[in-house]
Amino acid sequence: MLASSGIIRFTIASAIVCWLGLCLVDLMIGFEIRNANVELGVPRFLSIILLTGYIVSLFYHYKYRLATADNFNFVELLWRVFVTGLIATIVSVFIQFFLSFVVSGSKLAQHELLLSLLYHINIGLILAFVISTFLVWKKLVLYQKTKALLRTWQVFEYSFLASLLFHFVPHVRFDLPFSLIFAFLVALGLVISPNLKWIAFLNFKQKWKSILLILLILLYLCYFLFYLLDQKDNELLISDLTSHVSVLAIYTFIILYAISSLLVTLFNLPTTSVFEQKLEEVVNFQRLSQSTHTGQNQDEIYDLLLESSMSATFANAAWFELNHKTNGEGMITKSIKPADIEKIRAALKEQNPKKSKRTGVTSRVSNQNSTLVENIKHSYFKSVLVYPLEVQNEKIGTMVLLKEVSDGFNNDVVNIVNTFGNQAAVSIENHRLLQSAIENERYLEELSIAKRVHESLLPSTLECNEYFDITAYSKPADEVGGDYYDTHRISEDKFALIIGDVSGKGTSAAFNMSQMKGVFHSLAQIDMDPQEFLVKANEALGRCLERTSFITLSYFILDTREKSVMFSRAGHCPSLYFQQSKSKLEFLKSKGLGLGIIRNQEYSNYVEVNRFNIGTGDLLVMYTDGITEAKNPMGEEFGYERLKQVVSDNINKSAVEIQKAIVQGLLDFTQVGEIEDDFTTMILKFR
Repeated sequence: MLASSGIIRFTIASAIVCWLGLCLVDLMIGFEIRNANVELGVPRFLSIILLTGYIVSLFYHYKYRLATADNFNFVELLWRVFVTGLIATIVSVFIQFFLSFVVSGSKLAQHELLLSLLYHINIGLILAFVISTFLVWKKLVLYQKTKALLRTWQVFEYSFLASLLFHFVPHVRFDLPFSLIFAFLVALGLVISPNLKWIAFLNFKQKWKSILLILLILLYLCYFLFYLLDQKDNELLISDLTSHVSVLAIYTFIILYAISSLLVTLFNLPTTSVFEQKLEEVVNFQRLSQSTHTGQNQDEIYDLLLESSMSATFANAAWFELNHKTNGEGMITKSIKPADIEKIRAALKEQNPKKSKRTGVTSRVSNQNSTLVENIKHSYFKSVLVYPLEVQNEKIGTMVLLKEVSDGFNNDVVNIVNTFGNQAAVSIENHRLLQSAIENERYLEELSIAKRVHESLLPSTLECNEYFDITAYSKPADEVGGDYYDTHRISEDKFALIIGDVSGKGTSAAFNMSQMKGVFHSLAQIDMDPQEFLVKANEALGRCLERTSFITLSYFILDTREKSVMFSRAGHCPSLYFQQSKSKLEFLKSKGLGLGIIRNQEYSNYVEVNRFNIGTGDLLVMYTDGITEAKNPMGEEFGYERLKQVVSDNINKSAVEIQKAIVQGLLDFTQVGEIEDDFTTMILKFR
């Protein structure tokens, strides 16, 4: 199957061959008519075949050419018809000028060969113009086509092609078959002609261009029609288009559709501005609807609302101001000076504004407080429309529209403004929700980072040797917490142990915990006693902690060679110690004050160092107040005695098993899946 470009080239070549053949055959037939004694043997129907071939070739040539030009708009299609008609008319006029003035009165002007050639040039141009126009009209008719319209056009088109066969049978020019075929084709053309939907989509400027182009096209058609009628009585011209039923029917349809298009376009001119205004309102409404998706901020939405409302109401000036802004900040103005704004505000206070009547506008954010002021006392502006913009019943700003004429705002205009305002409110609400979602997402990402940092602050392994087992467990109430535990191996037999609790919860507590970790790892390497450690730690942390923050902790120095423990408590929960040799379970209480509470040299007066010996089977349980202060649904705290009881019930178990028992006992007591505070345990079992 040939491609479209191949068909276009083939059809134009075929049309040229048919036209040349038609010129030659008509010349020979005309020569036989003028010379009765000469018989060239050229059959009359050969002229009909060549003329039909020329018409069919042109038909399919322009059909495929237009099929490849779908990007043309309506005015461009009319321009194509105009250009084709202009070229054809200029050539035809030039031929008439040549015969009338250049060779007038000479034998050449009466030469049969020249007259026949010039006539065939004219009918070739006429047919090219008519058929190309017919197919352009087809594209216009079938714009927004329906199945019924498409079927009607197909019947019309196939009937036109079929009518070409009519001239292959003998007939009289105005006999009944000729009239019936002509009437049928014209009737189909009349049915199709009212399909002018394309005109509604032209703007005002395009309609004026279309009117001018259609008038010129009609002028060309009339010129060629008069030319054909002038030539029809010439017996030497064999191919007479005025007796060709197919050409006459198509010619009639083209004129009818051109006249219909001209009249409808003229009648639509007065309503074009209204249509364009409504179209612009729809576009502006769409822009407001998509403002959040296109990344516009609230100020840009306010500006778009002001522009859309001014355009829809034909307002001469306007301004928009936010309620929370002062001194001119947050104000958008259009075609008005600040001095005039103050004068209008003063005039509005003197007059009693009336609430506008709204009809047919419903929205969950619709505004019920629009006010109109007519005949305002101002030198330029006479009508004012005040529209307070509300989002979720919160007044966020006020839009004021101004006109230079009295009674400038009617109910329809007010409804349009309310529609734009409602959509702007929805867009602003969506913008806020989007910003909130972005902030929440950023917050969650920051929490995720903080959680990873927090986890990295706690040790993955704890230092120990063959004389004791150690285990620890920490659970923050939020993503991150302020509980801290750690170990440091001072020497082969000596270990530093720490457990602490930063005041507060969340990221601030975790940040202070990281500072505590730095202090611990710096001072633990020096191998100082617990009192000196707490004094130095208090001095270091006092420089960086907020005034309202403090840290409680217990600090232990474990010496497995000497089987001894030294510890100091900085306001932290008393650790629980079980001495196997005496079967005694007790809390290690001592004097102590949290780090950062007193930030001077007097802090050393609040530190006490304690010492005890350890033996096989002894147990040391360190914990934070998230355990003892955890509450059940009745508001009772877990407390020290319940902790002591859980440890006592599991005293002969391993450190890991005792830890699990404490956590499980805590969860059973609170009867909740999540504890309200951070809680941590670190348990040592001595061998």
